[in-house]
Formats: sequence, C-alpha cells, structure tokens
Amino acid sequence: MTDMLRRYQTLLQCGVLTLLGLIAFAPSISFDFVNWDDYAYIHENDLIKSWSPANLKDVATEVVTRNYAPVTIFSFLVEHTLWGMNPAGYHATNVLLHLINGVLVFLLLRQISGSTFVGWLTAALFLLHPVQIESVVWISSRKGLLCSLFMLSALLVRMKPNPMPRDDAWYLGLLALALFSKAHAVVLPPIVLLYDMLIRRQAFATVMPRHLIPGLMSLLLLMLTMGAQNSVLGGVRQHMSLGLLQIVAIDVTILWQYIGMLICPINLCVMYDPPTSGIWKQVLVGSLGWAVVAFGLFRIRRSQPLWILGAFSFLLLLFPMLNFFRITTLMNDRYLYLPSIVVFAMFAGTIRRTLQFSAHITEPILEFISAGIKFGLSACMIVACMTETSLHLPVWRNAESLWTHALSEYPDMPIFRIQMALALHDQGQTEKALRVMTLALQNSKPDELDRERMCQFVADWRNELSTRSQIAEGSQQTYAD
Repeated sequence: MTDMLRRYQTLLQCGVLTLLGLIAFAPSISFDFVNWDDYAYIHENDLIKSWSPANLKDVATEVVTRNYAPVTIFSFLVEHTLWGMNPAGYHATNVLLHLINGVLVFLLLRQISGSTFVGWLTAALFLLHPVQIESVVWISSRKGLLCSLFMLSALLVRMKPNPMPRDDAWYLGLLALALFSKAHAVVLPPIVLLYDMLIRRQAFATVMPRHLIPGLMSLLLLMLTMGAQNSVLGGVRQHMSLGLLQIVAIDVTILWQYIGMLICPINLCVMYDPPTSGIWKQVLVGSLGWAVVAFGLFRIRRSQPLWILGAFSFLLLLFPMLNFFRITTLMNDRYLYLPSIVVFAMFAGTIRRTLQFSAHITEPILEFISAGIKFGLSACMIVACMTETSLHLPVWRNAESLWTHALSEYPDMPIFRIQMALALHDQGQTEKALRVMTLALQNSKPDELDRERMCQFVADWRNELSTRSQIAEGSQQTYAD
C-alpha cells in the first residue's frame, strides 16, 4: 500500500508540473515560424520531405545548418509528414518535449537529493522560468530539447543508487541518441564520471574503464561536428580573433550575467552583444566573486559533494558555448536550458536545509510552519516565473515581433537589422525592407562580411523593384493600346 501511495503521489506531482508548464507555454502553439534557422530546418530542407531510402541515408549522414543531428532531422521528417508547413504542430511538439523534460528533472533531482521538495521546486522553476522561452518556442531549438530529453533520461538511468549492467546498456543507447540530437551531449560522460567519483566515492582507476566507451562515442561525435561549425555567417564576430586569455576574461563576466538572468530574468533577447573590450573592472570584480565561490565550495567539498558535482556540471554544461571552440554567438538564453537546473537545485536545496535547521532547534509545532513557508516561497516563485514568461512569450509570435523586440534591446546590432529587413521582404514589403537595409548600412557599423551581405541584398531588392516597375509599366502600356 505504501508503494502504491507513493506512485499516486508521484503521478500527482508530475501531473501538477505538466499542467503548470502547459499553462505557461500553450499559447506558443499558435505562433508562426521565424526567419532564424526555421526556414533552413523546415521550409528549405529537402531532407524532411521524403521517406525514400536514399533520403533516409542523407538524413543519417548530412550536416544541416552547421550541425550533425540526424535524430533531430528525423523528428522534423516525421512532423512534416504529419502536418506539412503548419507551424502549430512543430510548436506543440516542442512544448510536449519541454513538459517531458520537466518531469525527468523532477525524477532525477528527487533521486539524487533524496528530497521530493528539491526535485519538485527545481522542476517547476525549470519548466516555467522565462529564460526557457527561446528553447521551447523557437522551433529550431528542437535539437536542444531532444538532446536534453535523452541526456536527462541517461542520467536518470545511470545515477541510480545501484546501477545494473542493463542500466549501463540503456545509458549507452540514450547517450547515442543524445549525441545524434545535438553535439552538446559530449559533456555527459564527464558528468557521470564525476558522479561516480564524488558521490559514489569510487577511485578514478576503478571507474575509468566503465567510461571508456561513452568517452570514445563523445569524442567521435565531437570530431565529426567540429568541421561543420566553421561558419561565420550570422551572429557577432568581434570576439573571433581574440586570444584564449581574452576569451577567459569575457567568460568570467558572461557567467555572472547568466546567474543574473536566472535570478532576475529581465531584458531577455534572442541574442546578446556583451562588450569584449574595456571591461577590466568587470573582469576583476567577477574574478574575485568566482574566487569567493570557489573557496566556499572547497570548504564544503567533503560535507556537500552534491554541491561540488553541481558546480562542475554547471561549468561542463556551459563549456561548449564559452567560445573556447569559436562560435558566432557569445550569449544566448537557450544555453541555460540544462545549466539552469543546477542553479535551481542549489536554491531549492538551500531553502530545504535552512528550514530543516530551523525546525530542529524549535518546537515540533513549527515544523508545520516550516512546511507552510516552503509552500509559500514555492508559490511566489512559480507565480513570478509564470507572470514574466507570459509577458515575454509574445515576442516570439512571428519574425517581425521577434526582431522588433531585439532592435529595441540592441538597436545597433547589424544582424538584427538584417533579419528585420529579411522578415519584411518575406512578407512582400520589399520597399520597406530596402529602406531598413539601407539605413542599417548608413547608421550601424557592420563588419566586412555583414556589409557585403547587406550590399548584395540592397542590389537584389532594387533590381526586384525595378523589374516590378517595368512589368507594371508594360502592363499599363498594353492596356492603353
């Protein structure tokens, strides 16, 4: 009876999480595609339009938009078969994947921490926090959602108290699916290795053979995708020529900005343009801050190994996006999709330990008050997250709303002006698109590559308008004759 009751409680807890996530993100099902990789993945992607053996072979082998992600492309193939170019189906799938990931976060954190409260609050914040909007609402972020689903499933299987050989087999299979969804999964084997060493207290020499095959799988996938990332179109590029120490300095400040976004998620944007020069004061303060954090973690390394695991996991999950391997973006909301779990879990764990400590030194009746405080704090944070998410969600309704908001945050970023002009052109507003692009050339400071692209668009659109004008004049002359 106890086991049955526990199952019912788990179903109820998962059901409430799913309902909250659905309320927060269901409006996105009515949103459109946006001209930010969605066209490359859906509209212009022939790989998702045929089930022929030759095409399935290409799905399994070809790179799309600088990513080798055959599982992701296969998911788009299935969806294109189901609902063609109707964006509602793709958005609904993204929301469903996010809800499943939220449930997996709850089960995983409850399993690791031994606390239902920590697991549930972490999952609720993960599901509802506005920083997750880009990952859920942007159709092209499907690869991150799928990769996260398989990564969380693999961790849930592999981080059991006493994993069996069949659990290792499931772990390898789920790791492969995660790797074929997005290369970000290469960080999974190091996290599991750290878990074995820090939590299970196993020696490196003992656990290393068990991690050899997962490590080789990740290494092969990493080598396969590194060449595909050598593209410089889109994004920002002022950091591409910086040295390693300069990148580290920038990362010091970016990591604090990420923490700030999780604490106070305001001024969110599709992409950010943090300063890369003249920031020595921020770097100094940020470095001192991280030194304090490191010292604190060192002091509790024996008593709180989960915190040490969380700190390393946070860095590992963000490491592929910290530009040690150069990519044309410095910051994005979607980079926090999985790392946010660590921060939310530490926050929930702190609340739990504080209130438990209070309960131990007071009268037993106050344990009830402690539970009430937990509920009140959780409710306040959930309401705050849902409110902020509902306010920011409409930004992603369509391409025009997305780039209008982006330009309100960073009016001088050339890439935002380019995308706005392209969105207007896609809507048939060529004259307005031409004005936007021309003003961008005059008023912003594009680099050589962006300037070349912008000049080409201006020339093409002027020719397009000229051709239309000539056709219109010819039609009027024919009518007059």
